[in-house]
Amino acid sequence: MQADNFVDYIRVFCKSGHGGAGFVHFLREKFKPLGGPDGGNGGRGGHIILRGNKNLWTLLHLRYHKNILAKDGNKGGKNNSSGAYGDDIVIEVPLGTVGRDEETGEVEVEILEHGQEVIWLPGGRGGMGNAFFATPTNQAPDYAQPGEPGQEAWKIVELKILADVGLVGFPNAGKSTLLSVISAAKPKIADYAFTTITPNLGMVEYRGKYSFCVADLPGIIEGAAEGKGLGHRFLRHIERNPVLLVLIPADSKNHKEEYDILMNELEQYNPELLDKQMLIAISKSDMLDDELMDEIRNEFPKSVKLHFFSSVTQMGINSLKDELWKMLQS
Repeated sequence: MQADNFVDYIRVFCKSGHGGAGFVHFLREKFKPLGGPDGGNGGRGGHIILRGNKNLWTLLHLRYHKNILAKDGNKGGKNNSSGAYGDDIVIEVPLGTVGRDEETGEVEVEILEHGQEVIWLPGGRGGMGNAFFATPTNQAPDYAQPGEPGQEAWKIVELKILADVGLVGFPNAGKSTLLSVISAAKPKIADYAFTTITPNLGMVEYRGKYSFCVADLPGIIEGAAEGKGLGHRFLRHIERNPVLLVLIPADSKNHKEEYDILMNELEQYNPELLDKQMLIAISKSDMLDDELMDEIRNEFPKSVKLHFFSSVTQMGINSLKDELWKMLQS
């Protein structure tokens, strides 16, 4: 997917429809000169609805729709005729989309399933016509309710990638190369930082009859939790991944320090991210011999299990997939 076509954050102004007013009317027919009140109720205002669509991967289609305005309900009529409902507006979004209020930051809507529909901003209720207020002691009410107003606010539509495994690491850690080897995805690969600036997804075939989804995410740097580098744009996507594959390149100057920085940034952004299943993998391990591998293992506590692999030589790739599959099934 082209970087300029991947949109994962949209700010929109939303306004649901006003309810239609109730109608004041009295039945007047040839043989019923005093037929009584027959004013109908007003129609409900249009809702603004989010609907999940598994065929969408980006919010690009919303980029030029900054104002989402639902129709008002129609007013009631005579003969107890209710007004028509205002037309609803259905916004189709990718799975993993959340809707937030811009002012409070509160998550109001979360779309995780295909076809799932959630009323984000309900339309105003229609007002009752004067027929509704007729009673034995008040047989000719000459009043009706106005419709209730709709809701309006600036909203944030935000996509958080849904994938089984998220690749976490510094820029140039080898995430994109790994994805290109284990899946059919073709991410951009180059020898400079931030080659990946938008998430790439790849389906990994496993043992001929299984598969799982891996997300190559933009590289993290120290200070990302405060928004440095690609900051929150990277971090929000990993909230959806049940397994995190943390990549540290073999040619790093300090493997343990790089690991500590990554864990600190995850904790600063959301402490719950540290509760996810994690596999620490040393990429570019074709340049290491057994002695160097042991030295790297000794940098880490014994509780941290390391997996060594090389995307270039395929060393450790099958066992890496085995370990990821095992974690996903657990």
